[in-house]
This record gives sequence, C-alpha cells and structure tokens, in this order.
Amino acid sequence: MPTPAASSRIPRLASAAASLALALTALTGCGGTATPADSPTGAADSPTGAAAAAPDRVEPLTPSPTPALPVTVPSADGTSVTITSADRVVPLTGSLSEIVHTLGLGDRVVARDITATFEQAAKLPVVTRAHDVSAESVLSLRPTLVIAETTTGPAEAIGQIRDAGIPLLVVAPAKTLDDVPKRIDTVARALGVKDAGTRLGRRTADRIAAAREHIPAAAAGKKPRVAFLYLRGTASVYLLGGSDSGAASLLEAAGAVDTGKESGLGKDFTPITSEALAAAAPDAILVMSKGLESVGGVDGLVKIPGVAQTPAGMDRRVVSVDDGVLLNYGPRTDQVLTSLISQLHGKA
Repeated sequence: MPTPAASSRIPRLASAAASLALALTALTGCGGTATPADSPTGAADSPTGAAAAAPDRVEPLTPSPTPALPVTVPSADGTSVTITSADRVVPLTGSLSEIVHTLGLGDRVVARDITATFEQAAKLPVVTRAHDVSAESVLSLRPTLVIAETTTGPAEAIGQIRDAGIPLLVVAPAKTLDDVPKRIDTVARALGVKDAGTRLGRRTADRIAAAREHIPAAAAGKKPRVAFLYLRGTASVYLLGGSDSGAASLLEAAGAVDTGKESGLGKDFTPITSEALAAAAPDAILVMSKGLESVGGVDGLVKIPGVAQTPAGMDRRVVSVDDGVLLNYGPRTDQVLTSLISQLHGKA
C-alpha cells in the first residue's frame, strides 16, 4: 500500500504501491465518502480564486518562468551544488515533484517517484522501487539535475548518481507548516527561478491563511483531540503518530490537538497498543485514505485492539486525507487544511 510523499518518516517495510492522486475525502461514521467542493485552489495567484483546479492536478504558475542558470546552491547534506541546466529534472519524492510542477517547470521533469501521482506527473517513468531509488533508471534518463531529500536512499544509489557527474541537490524533509516556504524557495533557487519561488510561496501562504479562517471558535474552548494512525493492513502495520510524525503541525493549524504529541510520544511512529490509545483518548482518528482502505474501512479500523474503546472509536469518527498529499507540506497544503477543518469541525 502507498506511503505519503513524505514517506521517509514512515518505516520502509510499510511501503509498496503508489497512492492515488489528490482526493480529499471526508469519511462519515458509517464509512461514506465525499469530496469537499470548496477547496481554496483558486485561479491565478489569488488566495481563493474563482476557478478551482481539478482535485487530481497541481496548479502551475503562469506564465512559466525561464531558468536563469548557472547557480550554486547549498545542499542539506553539507555540500554545494552547481547547476548549469534545468532541462531534464528528476525529483525523487512526490512532494518535490509537486513543487517543480507547480513552479511551472513540469515540462522539464523526466521521471517521478512512486508517490507523485497527480495528473501532470502520472505518466512519467517511475525511478523508485518501494521508495528506494534505482540509480540505473535515473541515469538512463540523462538528467541535468536530481533533487532528493536527506532520507532518500539507498546511499549507494545516491552516491552512484553523484559519481556519474550529475548535479544532485539534497533538500531537508518537511515536518511543519513553517517548512513550506523554505522548501519552495530552496527548489526554486536550484532551478534558477527565484522570483517564481517567491511568487509561489506568497500564493501558498495566502491560501493557507484563507483556509484557516474557516476554523470555528471551539465550543467552550475545547479543541478536538485527534490521533494520527498509520495503517497498512496488508503488512499488519499499525502505528500511532508521535510528535515527529509530521501531522502535529497540520492538526494544530486546523484547530485540533495531536494526542500522540500531547502524550509525549517523541518518535515519529510507535506500534499501536491499547494502553497508548486509551491514554491518548482521541475524539477523532486521522488516517490516510489508502491506509483506511487496507484495513477494511471504518469497520476494520475499530477492530484494531484499543480503537473501539476510544471516544473516536465509539463514535466511529474518522478523518481521512489522501496519502499522496497529507504530509507533502507544499503548494497544496491549503487543500489538506481545508479538508481537515471541514471534517473535524463540520457537520456530519
């Protein structure tokens, strides 16, 4: 089953197939689904423009910028990278691919990671195997720039690409909303389109702010308590997200409390136990859509030990967001927040 684009924080044993493209689904207690029609993916550069982008597409800047190269930029692994051409780009995570496409340079991308399944990238050749990079596949495409994250691996493949003389930029993974503008700026500078990065960062920040305006005042000051569960039923993987899972910042921005972080779970993920869930006592459970599907929907979820005993399990209150976008922390994060706010605070 798929892992999120920020899959480096999920144990590799849980990864397999690609996620579907963006489908911000709202699951009700009886397991039905619905797609929010008011996601703030507006036209042009307005926070909430009139013409919404299709839900399975990214929305590129227009007109497309022209790279001004060469540039030399710092890499997150402590090196400096000189880039002379952005003609053939290979982003090695779905999140990075989303940024490159949204900057308006999608026509220069020649391959994708398995998690980049939005419409503009879906037909590109895949150069990862269960999230491990195939150096041979990358090199066969003659890239002029490869963009990876600090957790992209295996190290041998990264070394092989660099040894072939290909400029390879390493970007720090995102874990909070504060990382969104930094990642956009880093990628834009590497591609020689700094001004486009500034423009996209501003558009993204405006849309995130617009999404957060729809958070209602908490009833009697009580915020919904949410546990983030990572589920892969086919591999019998059931994990509870902690403070480093990547979900805490999103939940807090959506006016909720991440119970894993509140419970003092310092790691990214911990195997689910009845005791841990009881201590967390979530009002709602956040899952990725394909993960929920892998355990048989809400009916299967409440059969996981401890879930049925939580307030969320008893009320069958489940919040679901598509795997390929939940933890991306990129140009579509406003859509994630809109979905979370709608599901956590809206009426069933």
